Amino acid sequence: MQPSLTLISHHLCPYVQRAAIALAEKQVPFERVWIDLSDKPSWFGKISPLGKVPVLVVRDAKGHETSIFESAVILEYLEETTDCSLHPAEPLERARHRGWIECGSQVLNAIGRLYSATDEAVFEKERVGIDAMFARIEEELTDGPFFSGKRFSLVDVIFAPVFRYFDAFDRLGQVGMLVGKPKLTAWRKALAARPSVRSAVVEDFQERLMRFLQAKDGVLVRRRKAA
Repeated sequence: MQPSLTLISHHLCPYVQRAAIALAEKQVPFERVWIDLSDKPSWFGKISPLGKVPVLVVRDAKGHETSIFESAVILEYLEETTDCSLHPAEPLERARHRGWIECGSQVLNAIGRLYSATDEAVFEKERVGIDAMFARIEEELTDGPFFSGKRFSLVDVIFAPVFRYFDAFDRLGQVGMLVGKPKLTAWRKALAARPSVRSAVVEDFQERLMRFLQAKDGVLVRRRKAA
């Protein structure tokens, strides 16, 4: 009997999206429990030592629960316990993918600094850095539709939440990081159309994200107001 899984989630967390996408791709049934990170329930601290989401609660046939925290660890657990692998079989190619997964995490961190920036110089530094990384990824991409061609992989899992931010950025005004990158643009489109990616967030995700960005009142939002 397979254990039952519950994914503790927050509506905007990109790391939660990673776990949800992987679970959907592997066709593993799971439940979701949504929490407010600004008003965490008392039980959450007992299962998340770092106070962050996602947390995957694994319940065995006897009702014993084990909590797995950190998205990278959750993805690793799913790779080890399911038949449908999202990693390449060949060790060298798998190592290459792991490197690009780390790049995806670095880009996500930079995006957080970008939308939080209240200083123009800081904003431009992050924008230029993300643009440079995207230019490097453009060189790495094949004919698609996904990172390594026709097969959807964990690199796609990692970058799908990254590109979702640009739906909001487009509404606030083009910041230029995807211009002149046709392969990257096509990859973004393919990921957005993937059922697992679409189902990873709530229907009003973009509205929630826009309210979040506007509350930050950083350079990104101020430029839009001044336009």
